Amino acid sequence: MIFDELYNIAKKTLNPRQISKNSSASSVAAAILTDKGNVYTGVCIDTPCSMGFCAEHAAIASMITAGENRIVKLVAVYKDGSIIPPCGRCREFICQIHDDNYKCAVMVRKDTIVTIDDLLPYSWERNNL
Repeated sequence: MIFDELYNIAKKTLNPRQISKNSSASSVAAAILTDKGNVYTGVCIDTPCSMGFCAEHAAIASMITAGENRIVKLVAVYKDGSIIPPCGRCREFICQIHDDNYKCAVMVRKDTIVTIDDLLPYSWERNNL
C-alpha cells in the first residue's frame, strides 16, 4: 500500500465534532499499516484534565485488539487535511509495542517520509546515547 492510499483512509476517518460540553473528538485521524497488510484507524479524543488521547493511540488499540503489534507505515491527518507527525508520546508508544517499530515509515508532509527512529533518534532503550 502506498502512502497516498493510507492518507486517504485517514482523511476519510475524520469526523470532527463536539462530544460533550467540554470535549471534542476526531479533529485528527490516523491510519497505520501493519506488517500483515492490515490497516487500522483511530481518532483523537480531546478532553479536559489530560484524559483524552491521540489518534495514533486509538489506531494502535484497534491493532492490538486484533492481535497485531508491528507497524510498517503511519500517517496522521488534521481536520483541514494537513499531515501531522506523531507527538513525542506517540513516538515512544509506537516503539514500545514492538521492538522493530522504530523502523516504521511515517509521512510527516506530503513529500516527506521518515522513520520513527529519525523522529526519536536518541532512544533510551536502544542505547543510542
